Amino acid sequence: MFSKILIANRGEIAVRIIRACKEMGVESVAVFSEADREALHVSLADESYCVGGALPKDSYLHINNIITTALLSKAEAIHPGYGFLSENARFAALCEEHGIAFIGPDARVISAMGDKDAARKTMRDAGVTVIPGSELLADAEQAKAEAEKIGFPVLIKARAGGGGKGIRLVTEPENLERQFQAASREAVQSFGDGGLYLEKYLKPVKHIETQILADQNGRMVCLGERDCSVQRKKQKLLEESPAVFLSDAQRQRMIEASFKAAAAVRYCGAGTVEYLVDQSGNFYFMEMNTRLQVEHPVTEMRSGVDLVKWQIRIASGMPLDFTQEDVVLSGHAMECRINAENPHQDFRPSSGKIHMLHVPGGPWVRFDTAIYHGYTIPHFYDSMIGKLIVSAKTRDEAVRKMKAALCELTIEGVEHTAEYQMEILERKEFKDGVYTADLLER
Repeated sequence: MFSKILIANRGEIAVRIIRACKEMGVESVAVFSEADREALHVSLADESYCVGGALPKDSYLHINNIITTALLSKAEAIHPGYGFLSENARFAALCEEHGIAFIGPDARVISAMGDKDAARKTMRDAGVTVIPGSELLADAEQAKAEAEKIGFPVLIKARAGGGGKGIRLVTEPENLERQFQAASREAVQSFGDGGLYLEKYLKPVKHIETQILADQNGRMVCLGERDCSVQRKKQKLLEESPAVFLSDAQRQRMIEASFKAAAAVRYCGAGTVEYLVDQSGNFYFMEMNTRLQVEHPVTEMRSGVDLVKWQIRIASGMPLDFTQEDVVLSGHAMECRINAENPHQDFRPSSGKIHMLHVPGGPWVRFDTAIYHGYTIPHFYDSMIGKLIVSAKTRDEAVRKMKAALCELTIEGVEHTAEYQMEILERKEFKDGVYTADLLER
């Protein structure tokens, strides 16, 4: 087991990892930007080091500064959290070169799954159904020809994509060239890679993901699925488990497909396999996230398995000490992301000082956050400031518990999405469990 881990992240996920380290008797090293000197993760860690300026590129994305800090602090491993460098194959490879364990899959797997076009080919070869689409496109002319074969509407997608970047919906042939160029520019700006491919646009669909844990010996378990269909701007806003519309047979087929996907790349660590499910119940591989997900607490609440601790154990060489037959999923869990933004003004980000904070409590209520009374939320980073998670015996009980928790949650000083989450919970489609990924668009 590691004796010291550097956390290459900030916010609630840095706090979450530090807490796991403390419980495991592992020293933690925090890194922070100039804008985050007063951040909670800085004071909670055993050691803290500034790694650059406020902008992510100068700090949390500055690979050399982070690895240098790990070496100087004598950290044996780096946990990347999610976002930032968590799916950066070069970062993972450099960690290995410098004798630092990367808490996640190796660079080979990150690279293979980060290239969405290559990932589709790998999954097809493994017998996992993928969304109808094209290979990597040379130019807009080839995109037009492929789109005609697939049939409109189509999605133009960046092969290095993530977070909704580099995606364009094209409903008419005459709009394809303009959208192709726009998607390519955005992909270059966001990922440094303008490579694009096409996928058939499926609508309406459910967005479902399965949680995988795999150790270095090849043992794998699946800890159920999460319904992530409540999204704004192609980013998740509310997640729940189980997905109430799935039959036991569909769920089992999805688990088997996820095992095939993980085995195809010899996966090791915590990861998720994401699917789109159409109205007929057919599911299609969309992508594999080679990291911890924002919504991992939903699975933790149902399974009783601490995913962060298992990430650390697996990276240190420890084998899973349970099998799929040992996995027991109980009740219904739900997570509402609390973002500092105004949902009624196109989710405009909000920043400022927290004048009052009251966190809800009670049995099976959890609020993962890094904000505190008097904390000033900087405007340089993602707008998510907390995750409210509840669990109950039934979905109806979980919805009622979430409503009660949202009513109790008090955050004054910035605009946020708690009231908007209440509106979502009141929607008939959500109550019935039949909502699809276009719910908020409609």
